[in-house]
Amino acid sequence: MKTLICTTPGNLEYKTGEKPILTKGHAIIKIKRIGICGTDLHAFEGTQPFFEYPRILGHELSGELMDFDGAPGFEVGEKVTFIPYFNCGVCIACRNGKPNCCTDIKVCGVHIDGGMVEYLSVPSYSFVHGDGLSFDELALIEPLAIGAHGIARAAVKKGEFVLVIGAGPIGLGAIEFARIADGEVIVLDMNQSRLDFCKIHLEIRHAINANDPDVTGRLKTITGGDMPTIIIDATGSQKAINNAFQYLAHGGRFVLIGLQRGEISFCHPEFHKREATLMSSRNATRADFEQVINAMKNGLIDPKTYITHQVGFDEVKRDFKTWLDPANGVIKAMVSLE
Repeated sequence: MKTLICTTPGNLEYKTGEKPILTKGHAIIKIKRIGICGTDLHAFEGTQPFFEYPRILGHELSGELMDFDGAPGFEVGEKVTFIPYFNCGVCIACRNGKPNCCTDIKVCGVHIDGGMVEYLSVPSYSFVHGDGLSFDELALIEPLAIGAHGIARAAVKKGEFVLVIGAGPIGLGAIEFARIADGEVIVLDMNQSRLDFCKIHLEIRHAINANDPDVTGRLKTITGGDMPTIIIDATGSQKAINNAFQYLAHGGRFVLIGLQRGEISFCHPEFHKREATLMSSRNATRADFEQVINAMKNGLIDPKTYITHQVGFDEVKRDFKTWLDPANGVIKAMVSLE
């Protein structure tokens, strides 16, 4: 079968691999869609933490279930997606219901080879029913679940001002679920076209360009002087994260969805006097996946509007580098295997 491997930063190579065989507790999926995410792009750039080369990328996936062992309730030929964070089931996090931050987690396409292949073997316990959704929609569940998990961590209350920094696909998920939680969403990004997308497609009233010389003043005006009680970082930018502490209201919560290699730096007295809360948000849980599916089925979100670029599997190597250029207006690139 054909595979696409990121051999070193900046290099992708098509190769021929062996089609996986069925093993105990696993299943075989015929991949139909691959969503390109920030993790894939950062791995290509060489800036992704917890990453080694060579690696087959891809974990925003959907496909057709070909064969399985230990997946009761599923049927051969069914449309499926899966939760791509494979956990041990026995560590402190798993025992406490947090498999998303398992101490020995293996994220598909990051720690182990992922879905830029024709056929993929995954643990049967990871499956999620297609539930009538299209292959495109199923491949978009995972990035939206990342945003949903971050909003769940933040525990958004009705009417709270939620500042989402970064309007890429993960940020869009956070924006959607903050809105569904009745938060008053403010979006901050350097890319004006993404801010315009949020206004038009997500009906977000408050969108600030990060290049504005008075972001703080804009936030004070919007919040009536209070500043946002919740900040969500979806950039993975050290500069953006460190800079955002000044925007946090007293008693506020700062949730880091984005991930970067460096250290966080902030003024302790300023953070302390706010009695602020800083927390990370890693991956997502089955409950987050189910929330996303319900939101899609009930028309609360229409993630297909995020797909700005569509290519076939044979075109990925040619186009991949272009998706890094903000001038190309990429929100979500979707790869089809038919």
